Amino acid sequence: MRMPTVKYQRGDTVMGRWPGSSLYYEVKVQNFDSNSQLYTVIYKDGTELELKEQDIKSALAFQNNTRSRSRSRSPGRRRSRSRSPGRTTRRSSSRTAAVTETATRKEPKVKDVEVLLIPLTLPKESNSNNKHENKEETSATTTTTTTTVSQSPASKNEVEPERSQSRYNLRRRKDDGEAKPVEATAQAPEEAEVKPAAAAAPAAASTSLDFGGKIGAYFWLLFLPAWVLFLVLQGNRVDPSLMNFPPPLPAVQSLWDVQALGIVVVWMLFQALLYVLPVGKLSEGMPLRSGERLKYRTNGFFAIMVSAMAVAAAFHQGVDLTYIHSHFLQLAVAAFLISLLLSVYLYIRSRNAPAEQLALGGNSGSVMYDFFKGRELNPRIKNFDLKFFCEMRPGLIGWCMINFGMALAEMKQQGLEAPSPAMILVNVFQLLYVVDGLWNEEAILTTMDLMHDGFGFMLAFGDLVWVPFTYTLQAYYLVSHPNPLSPACLALIITVKLVGFYIFRKSNSEKNAFRRNPADPQLSHLKSIPTATGKSLLVSGWWGVVRHPNYLGDLTMALAWSLPCGFSHLLPWYYMIYFIILLVHRDSRDMSDCRRKYGSAWDEYCRTVPYRIIPRVY
Repeated sequence: MRMPTVKYQRGDTVMGRWPGSSLYYEVKVQNFDSNSQLYTVIYKDGTELELKEQDIKSALAFQNNTRSRSRSRSPGRRRSRSRSPGRTTRRSSSRTAAVTETATRKEPKVKDVEVLLIPLTLPKESNSNNKHENKEETSATTTTTTTTVSQSPASKNEVEPERSQSRYNLRRRKDDGEAKPVEATAQAPEEAEVKPAAAAAPAAASTSLDFGGKIGAYFWLLFLPAWVLFLVLQGNRVDPSLMNFPPPLPAVQSLWDVQALGIVVVWMLFQALLYVLPVGKLSEGMPLRSGERLKYRTNGFFAIMVSAMAVAAAFHQGVDLTYIHSHFLQLAVAAFLISLLLSVYLYIRSRNAPAEQLALGGNSGSVMYDFFKGRELNPRIKNFDLKFFCEMRPGLIGWCMINFGMALAEMKQQGLEAPSPAMILVNVFQLLYVVDGLWNEEAILTTMDLMHDGFGFMLAFGDLVWVPFTYTLQAYYLVSHPNPLSPACLALIITVKLVGFYIFRKSNSEKNAFRRNPADPQLSHLKSIPTATGKSLLVSGWWGVVRHPNYLGDLTMALAWSLPCGFSHLLPWYYMIYFIILLVHRDSRDMSDCRRKYGSAWDEYCRTVPYRIIPRVY
């Protein structure tokens, strides 16, 4: 078989077309993938993209094309010596070109020459695969009162810092003039979306592997089910202290219960029925690499309301819901078997999925790693989205229903006429969290799980087993280990919960509103850092306090969930400990992804907002 010729070698300095435009910038070739036929190139600000060969030109060709044009622009050449990009104190970017032009008309006597940094454009050529050319580029090319200097994307913003000015203009949104939302898509850093034009090609084999790579996949496949088994067995002991580790293993036959399996299957089918009902809004997901936007039925709030009525009706008819507590282990094993079968199905079907539908991080070539991480990004049976359904429905709503069963079991076991105050707090707090998530279900479409991670064992097990059978650990613990609370403790715990919920909801609402319409007058007080990709990083409001204020709110609420259980044992604090580890890991993944996407703009963002999750601490 004849190997394809590689025109450009690693380390070559060439001119690469910016995806979605006819603009070329100086880039350095990093490597070439023979499978996808894509070159990985890096811009001067550190941004990495994958380009096709036809989107790359030699630097010599640009020198010949621009020499004749530069002669006809002698004013620009004369001015460039006294006002070079590295020494200029006034900058204009492609975003503020129109504002600059207006200001020039109003003040014709200003002596300073405004320097506009724009990239080179090949004459009589348009390889753009974006029907809607960026208006910022049009504004730059039609401004005739400025001097044109060819620059890379990084050099638009990489101006030598001075005492009174940072490298990036932290400006309020109202200073953008009449900017429209389509001109600058703003977003919070941890949920940065992949540009469709930049990744329209099929997914290349994954090179950067998470969770310990191929060896780590074997570990997690064994550890996760074993850990859930340990938590359930330990939580059911009279003394769940870790000093009594390990708990005695039950007989193999006691792990299996046909009725428990039937209950889990019926529950999932019931949730699937609610999902497909033509009730609720059809929401569009984020653009895929192909540019397509999938539609999702976001009727989660409707689903939990109907589910609550169904459980209430079953309770009214005398159904013994304490079965959930007495057969908690068997229900967990049944859910595990279903998640395992689903994962096998997902991997088998992904072998025939088109390359462009594979997740960027789940196509390593290792069977076990890809099985664990998930190969296909959005597996669907017709319009039934398997990942979205499992992410938001059976496990999340099941979490609340299990908590309700635990409250009834506590009343029965402790001889109470009503659940204890601690049990009520845990049920209400976690119910509020789930209902809020389902009410704002559309926001899940911009998360890392939906946008980037493939659907495999990791998410299937997490959605169907991990969430409903470990997040309910506080309620499970309180059934056999009651914890009386004084009025002062109740007031303190409620306050902690409300503060956490306020931070969580306000920061998420601020981020989502800013993403939808950055030019909204109500957001004029917010500041942002522009990036070479055309996106903006929010550095004001809650997002100017820490980089992940929604994580801060999440952790504060997790604290309120554990406090009702007291401090006698570490087991009910498991969720708090696990969540800290989870969020720190997500933050590290986000840091590497954003630094690759935004280059020096991300470094400036990190200097502006130095703390990641907890102010003054981390």
